[in-house]
Amino acid sequence: MSKRDFYEILGVAKNASEEELKKAYRKLAMKYHPDRNPDNKEAEEHFKEVKQAYEMLSDPQKRAAYDQYGHAGVDPNMGGGAGAQGFGGFADAFGDIFGDIFGQAAGGGGRGGRGGPQVYRGADLRYSMEITLDQAAHGYDTQIRVPGWTECDVCHGHGAKPGTKAQTCPTCAGQGQVRMSQGFFSVQQTCPKCHGTGSFIPDPCVKCHGVGKIKETKTLEVKIPAGIDDGMRIRSAGNGEPGVNGGPAGDLYIEIHIKAHPVFERDGDDLHCQMPISFTTAALGGDIEVPTLNGRVTFPVPEGTQSAKTFRLRAKGIKGLRSSIAGDLYVHVQVETPVKLTEQQRALLQQFEASLAEGGSRHNPQSKSWFDKVKSFFE
Repeated sequence: MSKRDFYEILGVAKNASEEELKKAYRKLAMKYHPDRNPDNKEAEEHFKEVKQAYEMLSDPQKRAAYDQYGHAGVDPNMGGGAGAQGFGGFADAFGDIFGDIFGQAAGGGGRGGRGGPQVYRGADLRYSMEITLDQAAHGYDTQIRVPGWTECDVCHGHGAKPGTKAQTCPTCAGQGQVRMSQGFFSVQQTCPKCHGTGSFIPDPCVKCHGVGKIKETKTLEVKIPAGIDDGMRIRSAGNGEPGVNGGPAGDLYIEIHIKAHPVFERDGDDLHCQMPISFTTAALGGDIEVPTLNGRVTFPVPEGTQSAKTFRLRAKGIKGLRSSIAGDLYVHVQVETPVKLTEQQRALLQQFEASLAEGGSRHNPQSKSWFDKVKSFFE
C-alpha cells in the first residue's frame, strides 16, 4: 500500500515538539494554499497533504495511535477539511493561525458542517500487483491481503474506556465549529477541543486510543480481466480507508505491473519475438515452429531468407480490453552461424564457398550492393 509519512510531509523529525509542528505547518500551508495558487492542482494536492498531516500529529491521541500503528492506526481524513468538501476561504483554512493572534488556542481539526459534525469520505489506497504476461493475456483470478479495520473488542467501537462514554463538546456545544470576532475580523474555525466531531472522549480506550477500531488484515478476491496492460488500474469500491462520522469508505486501486517475459515483448496488443533459424533452413527454406501464448504454430520460411527478416502472424497477439480482435505476433528471424565445426564440416563449407564464388554475385546480392556503395563513396 502507498501513503506518505505524515512527518515526512511536514519535514519534521518524529520527536518534533508541538511548536515545531505548528511552525512547519504554517510555512507549508502558506506556500501551497489554493488562494495563493489558483488553478494549480499540484499545489492543491500538497495543501491537502500538509493540512491532513498537521491535523493528525497535532492531536496527542491520534499522534500516539499513528506512531504505534502508522496509517492503519488513525483515520487520515479525520477533520480533513481539505478533502472532498473543498477548501473554503483563506481565512477559514488559517483559522488556527488567526486563533493565536486573537488569543484563542489553535486546534488541528477540519471544517465541521454547519449545524453538526462534518462527514468525510475515506482516503483511497493503492496496491501494486505483479502478474505474468500469460495472466495478463488470459485473465487471472487471485486473492490479496490488505490492511482493514475491525471493531475494537474492548470498547466495542465507542472509543471510550469501558464504563465511560463520549461527551458533547462544551466548547462548541456539539457543532464542531467555533466562531470568534475582533474588530472587522470574523473567523469560523474547527473546534480545538473536539476537532470537528462535536464530541470528545475524556477517557479513551487504551487498546484503540479512542479510534473505536483496530487494524486487521482482510482477504479480497481480485479478478484480473483478460487483455489488461501494464500500468492499468482496477478499482475495488469501498475497500479503501473508512470514512469519518458515517462517511463512505474510500476505494482501493490495484495497479498492475507485468513481469518481463523470456520470449515475448509486448507492444500494445501486438507481440514480438526473436526466432533463431539454421543456416540451411534460411538458404533452402522450410517450415519452422513458433511459440505463441496459445501454443505452437508452424509457418513456412521461404528460400533465401535473410537474417533480421520479420514475419507477421495475424491475430496471434493479445486481445486487449477494448479490442474486438487480437493483435499480431511479429517473428524476427535470426540466422544462426554454425560453431565448433569438425574438420570434415570445415572442408565441406570451403568447397561450398568455392562453388558460390564460381556463380558470381548472383548468390550474394546484398554483399554486391554493399561493396558497390563503398566503391562509389571512395570514388
